[in-house]
Amino acid sequence: MPDTISTRTNDVLAQRLSVLGNGPHRGALTRGLRGIEKESLRVTRDGRIAMTPHAAALGSALTHPSLTTDYSEALIEIITSAEPDASITLAKLDELHRYVYAVLARDGEMLWNESMPGLLPDTDDGIPIAHYGASNIGRLKYVYRMGLALRYGRTMQCIAGIHYNYSLSDEVWRVLHAHHQSTASPTDYQSERYLALIRNFRRTNWLLMYLFGASPALDARFLRGREHTLEAFDADTLYLPYATSLRMSDLGYSNTTGQSALRADYDTLAGYLDALAQAVSQPYPPYEAIGTHRDGEWVQINTNVLQIENEFYSTIRPKRVTHPGERPLHALAARGVQYVEVRCMDIDPFEPTGISLETARFLDAYLLACALDESPFLPADAYAESNENFGLVTKEGRRPGLALKRDGKDVPMHEWADELFEKIGHAAAVLDAAHGSDEHTRSLAAQRAKLADPSLTPSARVLQTMRDSKQSFLQFALAQSERHAAQFLARPLDAAVTAEFDTLARESLAEQAQLERDEVGSFDAFVAAYRAYTLNRFSV
Repeated sequence: MPDTISTRTNDVLAQRLSVLGNGPHRGALTRGLRGIEKESLRVTRDGRIAMTPHAAALGSALTHPSLTTDYSEALIEIITSAEPDASITLAKLDELHRYVYAVLARDGEMLWNESMPGLLPDTDDGIPIAHYGASNIGRLKYVYRMGLALRYGRTMQCIAGIHYNYSLSDEVWRVLHAHHQSTASPTDYQSERYLALIRNFRRTNWLLMYLFGASPALDARFLRGREHTLEAFDADTLYLPYATSLRMSDLGYSNTTGQSALRADYDTLAGYLDALAQAVSQPYPPYEAIGTHRDGEWVQINTNVLQIENEFYSTIRPKRVTHPGERPLHALAARGVQYVEVRCMDIDPFEPTGISLETARFLDAYLLACALDESPFLPADAYAESNENFGLVTKEGRRPGLALKRDGKDVPMHEWADELFEKIGHAAAVLDAAHGSDEHTRSLAAQRAKLADPSLTPSARVLQTMRDSKQSFLQFALAQSERHAAQFLARPLDAAVTAEFDTLARESLAEQAQLERDEVGSFDAFVAAYRAYTLNRFSV
């Protein structure tokens, strides 16, 4: 890291990078953690959603640390451990995929390596909801998903993506805390800086949609007759010519219905906790009309704006590892923000695991810049503006001459992106110096090339591949999924590694069985206690 960085750009980001990039603290930037959660639908060889149960050979979806299900019984979630380098994280992700594919192949199944789903059942209620056994916590997870089905429909819940978990090391925060001569406690200072990261992310995450959005098309049956403004690509496929991520547009995961008026407060941790606490305790009339029971059975946890805090659909969340039985908001209130979870990344259909190391390197540089740059508060108008920019890029991101809004004024997207690349470039240089490589800088160059040539973006490549091969969306996604399945199956794990995963699966099944044997108290009492716990006010 050159010592002259702070003289080249006299701004807060450069100063903070200089503090971390020079002298004895340079290695601190190599000790943060990276983790990945990847959702993928299990499908049959013809691309239809699998109707079989989660394979017992994969262990218990309730208790397995790395292999679980998300919304649907067919929606596998693969979770890596948190590692100090993205290359290790991706190696773990690859290893988990090789194990999963070997198990699924026994039943003629594979993973759908696309964010938008393949062939779903003819009706929405034909999509199987994930089951987690007979324990009270397992039943609660099922009821929560029933509530999601009633609120948003099951079809939307079959959309899949990549979640990227990112943290900086405690040493980074200690160094910056001393540099700033902050009067806040170390825990409060760290939370403040992660919230600053989130505010910068919210203002600029449209850039990730342009660079990495990979869902410009979908199967027409996904919409189930809903009104839309999409165009026909072919008889079975709908798309938008300049779209980057229909998954993250208002056709997919967006703040709808009761969430439309919910604004998370990212200015202070207390404000964030209060906003979410209100949402999980404030009744919402349309959900009250549904009620919590049908035919004597639970169908949602409560009738509030959110059943639980994780129902809030956001492109990024402040997170803290929870203790057993602890609510996420309580963990944040008690011990502060530990890491952030980036939730807007599409599955890259050209990558076997859905994400490349080059992408991860860019994310690390981008998130570091977000963490260290100046970060004004995000009032209501700025919050709305950031949402509008994000939504515009999901649908129109590759449109020539596209303009976004910044502080109420039009700004060409390419001009703003150039400014961001300049900042991210400084962060990439510091990271490369700390790691003794040039991988972050090379990743940045690859993303700059996409800005100069939109045909290099994943969304453009998807559409061009479909055109060149005369494939519908389903045909394209099925061909990519089959190709990746063959690649994983051609690289079986060593017997010793497979045995370790088999042991994990057996242990998780045994843990679930023990939970069910040891269960005390009725489910009604369990839900009542859970809801009472939810209603507690959170303090920091």
